[in-house]
Amino acid sequence: MIEDNSDFARRAEQSDEAKRVRRLQFMMDLVMQVIAQDPKLTFEEASQMVEDSRTAALAMFPGKELAYDLLYRPRFQRLMRERFRLQ
Repeated sequence: MIEDNSDFARRAEQSDEAKRVRRLQFMMDLVMQVIAQDPKLTFEEASQMVEDSRTAALAMFPGKELAYDLLYRPRFQRLMRERFRLQ
């Protein structure tokens, strides 16, 4: 019986993490699409969106700054360079 409860708890935790990962991916995709496609968006507004997305990601996954910096920072940097023609 104890094993059943621990299996259930483990599956519930994995399910919760999978939901948070999907939510994070959706959020990051949405932020990237807005930055790429909104012609009226200023550099400052886009920068604030990037910072806000980082804050939200770290709220969902505390202590995962390195993962964010490895996965999303380069994508946002490339997008910002392309969108605002930065050197």
